[in-house]
Amino acid sequence: MSSQPRRLCALFAFCALLLTPCAGVLQAGGKPGKFAYYVLALSWSPTYCESEGRGRKDAQCSGARPYAFVLHGLWPQYAKGWPENCDIGKKPWVPREVIDSMLDIMPARRLVIHEYNKHGTCSGLSPRDYFALSRALFEQVRVPARYLDPRKFATVTPGQIESDFLSTNPALSPEMISISCGARRRLREVRICFSTGRKPIPCGDNEDQSKLCRLDKIVMPPVRGE
Repeated sequence: MSSQPRRLCALFAFCALLLTPCAGVLQAGGKPGKFAYYVLALSWSPTYCESEGRGRKDAQCSGARPYAFVLHGLWPQYAKGWPENCDIGKKPWVPREVIDSMLDIMPARRLVIHEYNKHGTCSGLSPRDYFALSRALFEQVRVPARYLDPRKFATVTPGQIESDFLSTNPALSPEMISISCGARRRLREVRICFSTGRKPIPCGDNEDQSKLCRLDKIVMPPVRGE
């Protein structure tokens, strides 16, 4: 083969790579029920309230109840990347009674609706079954005592948070949990991975700790409320 055809072949191959979706990013329009595992995302409510929650005047930030870790969501994941907003053949709709039943651990109606539309549609489950599973996995994880109602700012390492959760949850191992941090060095989430059979399992590439938080120390704002 002459040099010119070789150059053309290389060019076509390069263009094909550019047009191929990256395996490490979301894949909107995935097929419901077709994924590798779940991530249970536990959000540190004081961080949310300190940043955007107060501006939105969210009930969880009003001070009426001292929220600590709350359920952000239950997310279907691929080994790399994740599906979003899957087509279930109709417009997603979460019954009012299902929404109300989740407000003790997901303290915002729009969060409940958003999580089903974005993630629940990819689970292959109805809203009722999806949130029943979300609650079951949330209740399967014991939050360490020191994080139930802290009233002062605390500076910790991601490793300390992980170690506390592992000590309190003997069924977990280090590869099953990751810590996420964000702006102003604040703790955002604790993420724990589960199989579709509800068992803790090692996480995939999406929960690589180096991608979620590289800080040596992070800040946990105190809970709000009485």
